Amino acid sequence: MMPIRTMAAALALLATVSAVAQESIVDRWYAALLKADGPALSQLLADNATIRLDDIGVTQSKAEFIASMDEWQTAVKGAKIRHKIETEMGETVVVRTCYDFPNNDMTTRETFTTRSGVIVANTQMTIGENCDGF
Repeated sequence: MMPIRTMAAALALLATVSAVAQESIVDRWYAALLKADGPALSQLLADNATIRLDDIGVTQSKAEFIASMDEWQTAVKGAKIRHKIETEMGETVVVRTCYDFPNNDMTTRETFTTRSGVIVANTQMTIGENCDGF
């Protein structure tokens, strides 16, 4: 039987590896989103992934979200996206994000749920009409 200290160390290492993997997915998500890179976003999303836009009451499938990238490309031109991880709980990461568009900016809270290295759910909600204090 494994000593308790060894088990605790192994669990801490697994938690760290999981957190790093989730952070990597989130970083890649925003890099691809800034470029409106449909193929890269598609690789990050599970086939049955859902993207929920709470502010407008819309839930998109992976296919619907990827199809919106042509329109998003126009909206994101010249923008900057900054993000900070607020909390991580198991396979869920909560991120505060500043979308700094050329003519306006806004802050959102986005929740990512991952499974097997891909995003299975993303929920977005506006929490600020600007990025002041971000």
